Amino acid sequence: MIDYISGKVAVLTPTRVVIENNGIGYSTEISLQTYAELEGKDSATIYIQQQTNPRDGSFVDYGFAGQAERELFRKIISVSGMGAATARMILSTFSPDEFAEALLAEDIKRIQSVKGLGAKSAQRLVLELKDKIVQGDGGVSSALFAAETNKAVDEAATALQLLGFAKPNVSKALQSILKINPTAKVEDLIKAALQIL
Repeated sequence: MIDYISGKVAVLTPTRVVIENNGIGYSTEISLQTYAELEGKDSATIYIQQQTNPRDGSFVDYGFAGQAERELFRKIISVSGMGAATARMILSTFSPDEFAEALLAEDIKRIQSVKGLGAKSAQRLVLELKDKIVQGDGGVSSALFAAETNKAVDEAATALQLLGFAKPNVSKALQSILKINPTAKVEDLIKAALQIL
């Protein structure tokens, strides 16, 4: 699976980008947020999330200008009843930080402003995603879901599990550490987690 692609921006529209790398053009579907990030750039790195089209079983690649936006996309599609098209519509309406703020404030009306999103869907998003957001010192950090995107966290979690600690306990411990210190290094995370576990 492709994690990211770096190269020349060959084609850019509000819904699609083609990144040329070594003579090959990689086409991905994008949100308006990513479009705004890429506008005017000659080259870029796009983070990829591959999804299966439920209608015909074909694969569709979604591209994101940043890892926080991709992680938010993944979180949205993990919510029952939320598909890739809805997730892209949400990300075209809000930046990751704006959406996180709306979730934390439980602002159903604001979330409902996304085209095609009803009250029940907005409530489900708040219910399922609110507790998964990591806050930094100055509000919502740009590494929105740092617990899952941060390599240091992944390495610390693996190390702690190899030491015999259960995955759910490790995950809770690391999230509580990240709320206090969102930029903790691997060794700091492990030391702090060992005091909690």
